[in-house]
Amino acid sequence: MNPRLTNSQQRTICSQLGRVRLQLLYKASIHGFTGAAFHQRCDTRSPTVSVGYNASGFVFGGYTKQPFSQSGQYVYDDQAFLFTFSGEKLLKYPVTGPAYAVKMIGNSGPYFGEAFALVSGSKPVVYNNPGGYYSFSAAEMHGNNLILTECEVYQVEDTKELERPWRTVIWESETRTELMESIKSYNPSVSSVSQVRVLLIGPVGAGKSSFFNSINSVFRGHVTSQAISGSSTTSLSTQFRSYSLKAGREGKPLPIILCDTMGLEENTGSGLAIDDISNILKGHLPDRYQFNPSAPLHSEAHGYCKSSDLKDKIHCVAYVTDACKVSIMPTKMEEKLEATRKKVNLIGIPQLVLLTKVDEACPLVMEDVRNVYRSYYIRQKMQEVSTRLGVPLSCVVPVKNYSEELELDPNCDILLLCAVQQMLRFADNYFDDISEQLSNMEVKE
Repeated sequence: MNPRLTNSQQRTICSQLGRVRLQLLYKASIHGFTGAAFHQRCDTRSPTVSVGYNASGFVFGGYTKQPFSQSGQYVYDDQAFLFTFSGEKLLKYPVTGPAYAVKMIGNSGPYFGEAFALVSGSKPVVYNNPGGYYSFSAAEMHGNNLILTECEVYQVEDTKELERPWRTVIWESETRTELMESIKSYNPSVSSVSQVRVLLIGPVGAGKSSFFNSINSVFRGHVTSQAISGSSTTSLSTQFRSYSLKAGREGKPLPIILCDTMGLEENTGSGLAIDDISNILKGHLPDRYQFNPSAPLHSEAHGYCKSSDLKDKIHCVAYVTDACKVSIMPTKMEEKLEATRKKVNLIGIPQLVLLTKVDEACPLVMEDVRNVYRSYYIRQKMQEVSTRLGVPLSCVVPVKNYSEELELDPNCDILLLCAVQQMLRFADNYFDDISEQLSNMEVKE
C-alpha cells in the first residue's frame, strides 16, 4: 500500500503541523469507497489528514485533531482546516465554526462541518458546500470536479526526540577516515577468500542498488550511479550483478563485493524467485545472469555453475527495507521474506537488515542525519522490522542512501560505512564457523 501523496507534498503538510510525519491508514482504491471501510480503518485514530484526488489533477482535503467516530454528532476542533495544493504551495481554509468542525457520519468518509466530505454517501464523490463552517472557492479547491479517483487518510505521528542517543556514534571526520581505512585493510580470516560477498535482498524500490551506489560514492569521493536505481512498481534490476568496489578510481579493489538482485514482489511468478535465491547463496549463478521469475535457473541449464568454492558463495545476507513502509508491509511480502530467511538459516549464513530512507521516514532525521539514534520513531521502526523479519535488533542498521544529492555528506558516509563494517564482522562470524567445521572434520578423520 503506497501513499499517493508525494514526499514533497507530505513534507509541505507536515510543515504546518510541527515535527511530525504521516502514516497511511486508509486507501479507498484498496479498502473500498465506503463509510464502513473508512471507519474500520480510521475510527479512534487522531490527528488525521484526509486527502482526495480527482481526474483534473487536484489534491485536496482536510485536517482534524479529533478522532473519527460514528456518533452522528458534531465535534469541536479549533485547529481544523481544509486545504488544496496549487503546484507545490499549500492553500489553507481554516474552520470558521469550531463547534461544528467535524461531523461524525457513519455512511461517509471524512466529513468537515457542513462544507466538505470525502466518500460522501459511501460513493467515490465529494460533498461540496462552501460556507458550511469553512469558506473556500470550489473552483480553487478541486476545480468543481466532485468525482474521486482516490481518497486517503493519514494519521499524524509525533517524531519524539530521545534525551540521549541509544547507540553511540562519533560524528567526526576522523571517524569516517578510520572506518574507511578499517574496511580497506580488512582481510577475511579464511585464506581461500579475498573478498566478502554480501547479498542484498529486498522489495522493489527499497534501495538495494542505491546502497551499492552510495557505498561506491563514498570510496570514489563523489556521488556515482553505476547500478541502475530509481522508483518503479517493478524491479529495475533484472540481472544478478556482483559489484566490486574500489578505493578511488584507480585504487585497489576493496575486500567486499555487493551482490545485487531483482526486487522481491508480492505475487507468485513475479520478482526474484525463492529458488534463484538458493542458487545465489550457494554460488551457482554467474554474474549478469538474467532473472526469469517464472522459471528459476536449474542445474542442467546453460550458465549454471555446478562447482562453486567458498569464495563464490554468499558470506552475509542483508535485507534492505524501506523505513517508510515497514508498518504497511504486505502479508505476502512478509511470507516471502520469511521463506528466504529459512533458506538462509539452513545454510548458516549471517543476516542483517539495512533500514533505508530513514530521512524520509522521520523529519527529525531529515533535519540532521545525526539524529538517527535520537529519533524515537526510527527506533520504533527498527524494533518493528526486527520483529517482522525475526532478527535481533542488534542486526538492524539504519542508513541513508544518496538519491538526490550531488555532493557527499560526511555524516551519511559514517552511517553507510558503519553498515559495511557490520557486514564484514558478520562475515567473520561465518568464516569462523566454517573453520570450526573443517577443524572438526579433520579431527574425526
